[in-house]
Amino acid sequence: MRIGVVSDTHGSLSTAIKLIREMGELDLLLHAGDYYRDAAALAREFNLPVRAVVGNCDLAAKGPVEEYIELAGWRILLCHGHRYRVKIGLLPLFYRAQEMGADLVVFGHTHRAEEFTRGGIKFLNPGTAGVPNREGLVTGGIIEIGSGIRTSIIASREAGS
Repeated sequence: MRIGVVSDTHGSLSTAIKLIREMGELDLLLHAGDYYRDAAALAREFNLPVRAVVGNCDLAAKGPVEEYIELAGWRILLCHGHRYRVKIGLLPLFYRAQEMGADLVVFGHTHRAEEFTRGGIKFLNPGTAGVPNREGLVTGGIIEIGSGIRTSIIASREAGS
């Protein structure tokens, strides 16, 4: 199973669409918040199932603040990260992942793409698919699930650059 991951699209659908196209064939898309409504638009664009959560910029949106997803025996915790104050540190999010028995945590909010393992739990922040960094890049993530679970970061030039 191949899963695309985006976060912090902030209404920049053309940029997010370009990035997701560069991910190749996908079975599922995860949206880790900020502009929750973008997730539905991306689902229609790619005819893909999408799981999404709300972020701190989704004040009027009605959606979950976190999702617990089980796929092929692997447990994924999906959240935006703002409620765990991930810009300050990751300990509260790590404790939540332990509490939920997660194998992988997908989060956003910081706009910094990163992947790492802590205490046997994988973490993936796809960065931002909507707000290019100083180099004009937007980022996302890919999760590949088989006998194991692998994550990677993908970067793309902003649409029109």
